[in-house]
Amino acid sequence: MHPDTATDSLRRDQGSWLLGAAALTLAPHVDTLPTWVAVLAFGLLGWRASLLWRGRMATSKWLVLMLALAAGIAVRFEFGHFFGKDPGVALLAILLGLKLLETRTMRDIHAAVLLCFFLQLAVFLENQSPLFALLALGACLLSIGSLLALTDPHASQRERLRTSALLLVQGLPFMLTLFVLFPRVQGPLWGLPADAHRAVTGLSDSMSPGSIAELSQSSEIAFRAAFEEAPPPPHLRYWRGPVLTHFDGSTWRASRHERAEHPYYTPAGPQLRYQLTLEAHNQHWLLAMDFAGGPVDGIRFGSDYQALSVQPVRTRSRFELNAYPETPVGVDESSRVLDSARRLPADGNPRSRQLVAELSADTPTPAILLERVIDYLRQSELRYTLRPPLMREDSVDTFLFVAQRGFCEHFSSAFVFLMRAAGVPARVVTGYQGGEINPVDGSLVVRQSDAHAWAEVWLDGRGWVRVDPTALAAPQRIESGLSAALPAGEALPLLMRPEMAWLRTLRHQWDAASNHWNQWVLGYNQARQLELLSELGLDTPHWQVLIGGMMLAVLVVMAALLAWAMHYRNPADALDKAWAAFSRKLAHVGLERHPAEGPLDYGARLARARPLDASALQEITSRYAALRYRPPAPVHEVLELKRRIRKLNLR
Repeated sequence: MHPDTATDSLRRDQGSWLLGAAALTLAPHVDTLPTWVAVLAFGLLGWRASLLWRGRMATSKWLVLMLALAAGIAVRFEFGHFFGKDPGVALLAILLGLKLLETRTMRDIHAAVLLCFFLQLAVFLENQSPLFALLALGACLLSIGSLLALTDPHASQRERLRTSALLLVQGLPFMLTLFVLFPRVQGPLWGLPADAHRAVTGLSDSMSPGSIAELSQSSEIAFRAAFEEAPPPPHLRYWRGPVLTHFDGSTWRASRHERAEHPYYTPAGPQLRYQLTLEAHNQHWLLAMDFAGGPVDGIRFGSDYQALSVQPVRTRSRFELNAYPETPVGVDESSRVLDSARRLPADGNPRSRQLVAELSADTPTPAILLERVIDYLRQSELRYTLRPPLMREDSVDTFLFVAQRGFCEHFSSAFVFLMRAAGVPARVVTGYQGGEINPVDGSLVVRQSDAHAWAEVWLDGRGWVRVDPTALAAPQRIESGLSAALPAGEALPLLMRPEMAWLRTLRHQWDAASNHWNQWVLGYNQARQLELLSELGLDTPHWQVLIGGMMLAVLVVMAALLAWAMHYRNPADALDKAWAAFSRKLAHVGLERHPAEGPLDYGARLARARPLDASALQEITSRYAALRYRPPAPVHEVLELKRRIRKLNLR
């Protein structure tokens, strides 16, 4: 059929393959597309499916053109531009639906399949998880099947699926060769400015009552840590994020800090070596375990002892880090930093200020005052909860004396306020605490539900000392996690509930598989590529060497595939083998085929010689002649011929 020939007679099974490929291609994009774009794209697929099922013609090209113009204008208003990954994918999704709606020719169908392939690639600009890779692979399989359904309309569904899978398997050597040898690019190819600052779930550089409690409801992974030895106990698993110094009476905010290649402290004490795989959060902070050692390539250290990435973490990233949990920090802290850590608004929270005045009436040392504040909080009736009441004005007073219920941000905020009111430098530290050890692979998984806030107090001769006020009311939060700390009867996030143990087991297995995928596939960066090539004897190869090696490897793979194809040939060769088997079977009874004898002449001679088997013999020879001289031979008909030859019993 000529490419421009109309195909309004597209059969249902052919259209089903094409629509199935389009639907599976669009499915992974649903979470990232604007809702109206996803609804429109799938609505167009549904429209085309209804036309196909009713045997109706394709939609008018003028209507499709008007819809395309309207969709383009809507995308422009949605994103404010056409440049970047997000508007580009949205346009492709809509164009795919519109293309299917106007499909009339083979060229239209090929264009729709190409759009499917583009969108399958675009999946990996957003998410590179193994689940999305499987979805893209399935969509690719159906896309190839769509082309096969057009070229061989008589093949069965199973045959199309098998042939599609075979074509994918044949492409694996090329894929692996390109994956290993293609020069790795530092940073994402799709990091256009318009897409770089999209909001993602995670911490921020400010904290107000309720901000971290919202994170606790999320089971999204923040990062994974794989320790060279056994993971440290829970009370050491403090993962440092933004340090909040400025307080305006309701919100804590981070201040600007200096950065350097070396930490602002001398690492001391036991060392913990681990590998951190950090999910994208569009910020510079690494959430390293207190306290990170250095120097490390690509990492800077803030004067607030936070480890920071030189570039924002916009893709899943892996870092090799050391932690020194017992390192003293800030022993020689500057007066400027200490003054900012004592600062409070001039008024507000009068009852808390009065409490501090009572606790410090005899002018105790900061260390003694610290113990008094800790004792007060421990003996009070404060309770840990995910659902504290709303606290607006004088939030510290409301928490300590009225509500007496709160989450970690309430505890840390109140504690730091009390210490500052007494003139003792203190600050809030946000990050994550704890984490869950995956029993499948032994890695430590830290989720958004592990988000936490604690305090640091500066003491003369000791520097900054960590104090976790939450542990005073709910020590189980530190040792056993969020679920153990909440009071009985308070609703837990779904996967933390006891009846969901089976689902947690499945999640552990999936997390372990995802972790291996991250390390061995997504973690194959420029450094690992050079390491692998060095092991193969190619020390720091130039990019021309990589390109040359890649071309050579592709040629070798092509030669191997050609040799394989010569050995395992197409259905026409299977047809020849079936005919040869038939000829041998007849030769055993003295009816050899003459060298120049055609199948129909041979069949006529066999019928005369074996009248009792004439019908079966002529059926086979006529089938063979029809298949041989009517290419291409459908696979299912070749198989049927082989079955008849195998069951032939000469009487």
